[in-house]
Amino acid sequence: MANIASARKRIRQTLKRTERNKARISRVRTFVKKVEQAISAGNKEEAVIALRNAQPEMQRACGKGVAHRNTVARKISRLSHRIKSIATA
Repeated sequence: MANIASARKRIRQTLKRTERNKARISRVRTFVKKVEQAISAGNKEEAVIALRNAQPEMQRACGKGVAHRNTVARKISRLSHRIKSIATA
């Protein structure tokens, strides 16, 4: 355990940040899961709405440093591609 005051403070800060980041990641996963469910159900309108709601949440995670921007861009791209393919199927 840390004896120096600044080290104790860093531990407290790390714990707070970890909790915040876990919540952000969990939130993103929930939004993506809603899109996935709509896609698997074959409901294009619902999937489009779900993606529209998920996209800003994913971008926010990227902005806060929880997710890498290329990862977020790739996931959004793949989800939108799958939604587009619902109409042709």
